[in-house]
Amino acid sequence: MTVPPELRDAAIRSKAWPYEEARKLLKRYPDGAPPKGHVLFETGYGPSGLPHLGTFQEVARTSWVRHAFTELSDVPTRLVSFSDDMDGLRKVPPNVPRQEMMAAHLGKPLCRIPDPFGCHESYAAHNNAQLRTFLDRFGFAYEFFASSDCYGSGRFDDALRLVLERYGAILDVMLPTLGEERRRTYSPVLPISPADGTVLQVPVEVVDAGRGLVRFDDPTAGRIKHCIFGGGAKLQWKADWALRWVALGVDYEMAGKDLIDSVVQSGKIARALGARPPEGFNYELFLDEHGEKISKSRGNGVTIDEWLRYGPETSLSFYLYREPKRAKALGPSVIPRAIDEYGQSLALYPEQDWDKRLGNPVHHVHAGDPPSARVPLTFGLLLNLVGVAGTDDPALLWGFVRRYVPNVSPDTHPEVDALIGHALAYHRDFLAGSLRRRAPGAREAAALRALDARLAALSSEVDAETIQNEVYAVGKEAGFEPLRNWFKALYECLLGSEQGPRMGSFFALYGLENSRRLIADALERAET
Repeated sequence: MTVPPELRDAAIRSKAWPYEEARKLLKRYPDGAPPKGHVLFETGYGPSGLPHLGTFQEVARTSWVRHAFTELSDVPTRLVSFSDDMDGLRKVPPNVPRQEMMAAHLGKPLCRIPDPFGCHESYAAHNNAQLRTFLDRFGFAYEFFASSDCYGSGRFDDALRLVLERYGAILDVMLPTLGEERRRTYSPVLPISPADGTVLQVPVEVVDAGRGLVRFDDPTAGRIKHCIFGGGAKLQWKADWALRWVALGVDYEMAGKDLIDSVVQSGKIARALGARPPEGFNYELFLDEHGEKISKSRGNGVTIDEWLRYGPETSLSFYLYREPKRAKALGPSVIPRAIDEYGQSLALYPEQDWDKRLGNPVHHVHAGDPPSARVPLTFGLLLNLVGVAGTDDPALLWGFVRRYVPNVSPDTHPEVDALIGHALAYHRDFLAGSLRRRAPGAREAAALRALDARLAALSSEVDAETIQNEVYAVGKEAGFEPLRNWFKALYECLLGSEQGPRMGSFFALYGLENSRRLIADALERAET
């Protein structure tokens, strides 16, 4: 890609976190490209289950760092998405069919377990295909590597030979981190039993490092000599991670805060193998709306499919981009604000100078080429419209939108049509039945009468800003102090919520006559 000089100059100065991460790689290779000719980024995936939000955020965030690096340097880059499908199956996931069949294969590599869904050659192949479909759906540019291919093809053999040659050094790294009982049986090498195909966790004696030969007690075959090359073994997690870094020449990989210890120990093992660990950083974990860590098994928080039911993918990317080192809630309540903040950032982008553009999340979410802002109203407005209109018919909602913004239709603005669908879904699942319009107090009722009179005097063609000025004027004349109490009263009495949109925009969207009917309904509640 051709990078404008002014962009590169701004990128060198930018404090946006992808550039801060990318500059680590510039320092790693101050003389330009490494001997392999490119900088390699990696993300990891455990295919014991289907891809999830953690998979998405890790590939997305790594892609943003990769793109930032391309704006700082002309050195070629690659991104590898690695699937650890040689891992042994520890427990049967509850959401897969043929539970008894799966249970019969406990301990075997995921790549050697039949596919319970019956559509691929193995359970891992099924989940790997799901991963690739998942990544392709979001347009990520990546290369896919599977552990089974890397071990089985011999790609990892040279690095495995190093592991056996420096077996004692690896034990020196790992044994101090283990409990007494675990130290007695620990081996970084997990041989695959030639008798029953299970991944064995047994002590291993190195017989001939050059030929990859080890000796161990196989529970089925007894004391045997075995070659670990060509898929005859895999490594324990931390040693396996280091093996990948060494064999593939990984330069950058990020990980969650819960893996800090693994990063440290894997880095020590990589050094023991004579290699330099990759650059990277540890991101914070997501919390549910009760402040508890999100767990796949518990099902708390929001899944990707759930988010995409209520908002576009760009809003999810925007939310994930911001403050990756800060723990953030990931529940339904954050979606509307993320949608609208994305829209605001997109609208600001064209008018910003380069320094501000590179700090704008949309620059990274869209790989330096954000689209034009084409949504002429906020998601918050649409949610309030759905709430007061009392309809689940998109065509009726489009009637309000077309009056508010002429020359906009589902054909010309499909993104608005999608947002209407998201608003209907969000209102149905989270707001319907919870909106309670309270009766106004005496002072509030007097102010509402004054507002009604002002709205009645306005032309039906009046713009939202003029209406907003009238709303302000009524609140000030009524003596609301602070003025936000007046808007809070409007939200609670007219919309049934504690928060709301700019009322001038809402009245313009809903129409002055409809808005006056809302005021009349509120005044009726005050009188009764």
